[in-house]
Order: sequence, then C-alpha cells, then structure tokens
Amino acid sequence: MEWRDKGIVLAVRPHGETSAIVEILTESQGRHAGLVKGARSKSMRPILQPGNQVTVGWRARLAEHLGMFQIEADHLGAGGVMEDRAALAGLNAACALAVMALPEREAHPAVHAGFELLLSAFGDEDVWPALYVRWEAGVLSDLGYGLDLKKCAVTGETGDLSHVSPRTGRAVCREEAAPYAAKLLELPGFMRGSGEIAEGDVAKGLELTGYFLERRVLWPVDRQLPEARTRLIAELERIGRL
Repeated sequence: MEWRDKGIVLAVRPHGETSAIVEILTESQGRHAGLVKGARSKSMRPILQPGNQVTVGWRARLAEHLGMFQIEADHLGAGGVMEDRAALAGLNAACALAVMALPEREAHPAVHAGFELLLSAFGDEDVWPALYVRWEAGVLSDLGYGLDLKKCAVTGETGDLSHVSPRTGRAVCREEAAPYAAKLLELPGFMRGSGEIAEGDVAKGLELTGYFLERRVLWPVDRQLPEARTRLIAELERIGRL
C-alpha cells in the first residue's frame, strides 16, 4: 500500500529516541499520520515544522497500518511565521483545529486549498485574521455543517443580513433579528460578502464559527476548541485586529 502527495505538516509527536509520528494534511488523502525515522536529525528538524509544505510518500504493508512517511521539503514557510507572534498563533490554531476536527484519512481538498491560501497570507495582518475565520467556516461547510448566509431565513431577502440563528445556522436580516438580537449570533460583513472588514468583525466571526465548531463538530464527546485558538484570540486582541 502506498501513495504520494503534496501536504502541510500539522503536528509532530516524538516516537522513540530518533523517530516521530507526523500528521500531514494532504489534498487527496486528507489528514494522515505516518512514522518518520530520523525525524530528530539536523536535516529533518527544519522540515518537520507545522505549516511547512512538503511532498510526502506513504508506504505500509496493510492499509490500516500506521505506515512510513518519506518527506521532502517544498516550501519551508514556517520559519518566517516564527518571527511574528500573532501569525504564529494563527498557524498553530489552524494546525490544532485541523488535527482535532478533520477525520483521519478522509479527503477534504477545499480545506487543504484554503489552508494553503491562509499560509500565503500570514505576512499581511490586515488580511489573514479574516481569512482564518473564513477558513474555519470552510471547515464547517466541508464537514457538512455549512452556514447558510445567502438569504434571510424568515423573509428570503438577500440584503441587510446581520445575524445568524444559533439553532439552524441560517442568516437573519436586521429587521427580523431586532426583537431577538440577544439570542442570535452577529454576522460580520466580510462573511456575507461585503468585502469590508470593520472593527470588531473578526471577533464576531470567531465567535460565530467557534459556536458551530463546538456544537456541530466537536459535540457530543465534549471536546473543546484547542487552546491554540484561545491564544490566537489573545494575540489578535494584543495587536488590535479583533
């Protein structure tokens, strides 16, 4: 059993004295783990950093086995992110959420493509926080829990959408939402297609996606959103990007 694909390093766990179990998000194989021998060598440590883009070959005797990875570097972008605390927090949050939310060995090419786009945007703090929120919304959608933000659930109107029902995940226009605003989740403009990112929009977006990730994806086994995501929110608040 074997395959070869492009991937993004998500997590590295030491295994024995010199090896590691590495989790990678690939386009055609999804989130996949494999054993890397010599993972702690000087040549491999810089490659096996979360966020790095690699070419990976997997081989095992049987499909259900852990198998072995052979990994080659493609783009080692993680090093540049290390110099930016907020961007590093965003990268760590995305990696942790992918590990927690995505089923193992199930292809999610849209999530993979969105992750690649997010990686390319980490150098622009005016862009990547909102892009991260949209990536989380994409994870929800690809797992079958997508938010319906195209029209009002009550009137069918497509304009002035301001809130989302926490029960159905459907948008509600401002007029219909007004009497129940305290019970609804706010919908930031950039998520409904306005293209503008107003003050407070990223915080609203993170609250919105976080609510449905916890209740649709992580439930019912009482898992919580990763601590890395909490650190991301703290960093965005520090730099004034919430």
